[in-house]
Amino acid sequence: MAADIKPFGTLPDGREVQAITLEKGGISLTVTNYGCRVLRLMAPDRDGNPGDVVLGHRTLEEYFGKNFQGAAIGRFGNRIGGAAFTVDGQEYTLAKNDGENSLHGGPGGFHQALWAVEVPEGEDTVIFTLESPDGEEGFPGTVKASITYTLGDQDTLRIIYRAVSDKKTPFNPTNHSFFNLSGDPAKDVLGTELTINAQRITAVRDDLIPTGELIHVADGPLDFRGPKALGKDMFAQDHLIQLCKGFDHNFCTDGSGYRKIAEAYEPDSGRVMEVFTDMPGVQLYTFNIPDEGLVGKDGQPMRPHTAFCLETQFYPDTVHHENFPGGWLEKGQEFVSKTTYKFSVR
Repeated sequence: MAADIKPFGTLPDGREVQAITLEKGGISLTVTNYGCRVLRLMAPDRDGNPGDVVLGHRTLEEYFGKNFQGAAIGRFGNRIGGAAFTVDGQEYTLAKNDGENSLHGGPGGFHQALWAVEVPEGEDTVIFTLESPDGEEGFPGTVKASITYTLGDQDTLRIIYRAVSDKKTPFNPTNHSFFNLSGDPAKDVLGTELTINAQRITAVRDDLIPTGELIHVADGPLDFRGPKALGKDMFAQDHLIQLCKGFDHNFCTDGSGYRKIAEAYEPDSGRVMEVFTDMPGVQLYTFNIPDEGLVGKDGQPMRPHTAFCLETQFYPDTVHHENFPGGWLEKGQEFVSKTTYKFSVR
């Protein structure tokens, strides 16, 4: 069916924001050009009842500020240690929006931008484009980026990231949707069973900046190689888990190229979400400490552990670790990456 495009408020500078809805098969997706955010993702449960499987807010204004709900993240997802890096002998400094470090592209990153919108006729697709000028948020190079959302067969949501820069620059895009497969934003995800195809994680300091070491997960609280309820080890006597009050870890996923890296199953609803990507890592975050004042689509304050994120990515702080894959956009070289979320029931 044709895309449904509606107003979704106005930015303080007067620019109008849109919400675009696509439907195909059993799922319905609503996105906005403010931050390329996923506002709503409807998928049926085992009884055929549709439910919204992502957290979010009711109004545009609630997405302002340090809020990554459903957003496209860039230029650099996750953290850059010391909020600085060097390219060809020149040091670049970034905003420190996570202690002494840079997080998710800085306070004025992709999640705060108003993207141009294209909805190709006859396709279940919306294309967002953005030109990020040289020096924006401290990053070198003018980057021309696009993010394409497509609903495919078998109830899939595919996200394709493209970018090109006129200078070498760090680049690590992702999507920061907060999933709750129960369809109830008030229900915790402790019973959600998760599998991540990863033998190792990146070891990090207490500020979540990697040390460069990769740690095996075997038989520990971060071993998700087989299905395991999130609540089983979410409060384990592990230093970093205790510090984060849940999971906030980068998994170095097995294999290379486009492949299945994870699967989540919610026993109460029967919903299954499989994750496919060509990126080497994925960040598991279990919404451990919601910012004060966040209110969900149900009008209630957002509570801890009511969602999980699976952010496909290059490893955090890869710009400082030569043994980590990717994370750089070379001058004139097009970046293309694909991540797919597939929904079903059992």
